[in-house]
Amino acid sequence: MADEFSQLLTRARGGDRDALTRIAEQYEAKLRVVARVHLGPALRPYLDSQDLVQSVHRSIMVGLRDEKFDISTPEKLVALTLTMLRRKIARHWRRMRRQERLANGSNDLGDIVELLASLSTPPESVEAEAQFRDSIMHLCSHMDALERQIIDLRLLGFAAPEIALQVGLSSVNVRVRMTRLRQRLAAAGVLDDWL
Repeated sequence: MADEFSQLLTRARGGDRDALTRIAEQYEAKLRVVARVHLGPALRPYLDSQDLVQSVHRSIMVGLRDEKFDISTPEKLVALTLTMLRRKIARHWRRMRRQERLANGSNDLGDIVELLASLSTPPESVEAEAQFRDSIMHLCSHMDALERQIIDLRLLGFAAPEIALQVGLSSVNVRVRMTRLRQRLAAAGVLDDWL
């Protein structure tokens, strides 16, 4: 099975259309479902799940051609596409929120709660959703201004050294704070791979 997948990747890197189609079949169905779930009601009017899947597909094809990815199994391929999808959604969400904040001059607690909730898979029931949002609200209300600023800058795409310059701390200090924030986000059930 691993040899067969490896040969398929080699053919796909060479531009074989059949191999590219078979590679896409490995992840496309799951990616469509996850795209619909992650978009949620806030982003659906602005971003189409089909467009997202196509964008991930283009990124995978370019990455395969340029040999940028270490994809040794179908599972790693699916994991990579899901990570790409989440990052593309988060990037679009950040752009929208940044435009809103610039237009409204807003930076309140509700914004960060909504943002963090949108980066996670919604719970299955209304009750679980309410508990999840309460958990995020509790987490956010216990963040200091610096932690919120670090999250905001990270969501804008800044790396730890750039954040350090923005907030006036050392890179080490920012990385430590980001690690602690990641742990708190993970404990609250918020996806933290973007931090």
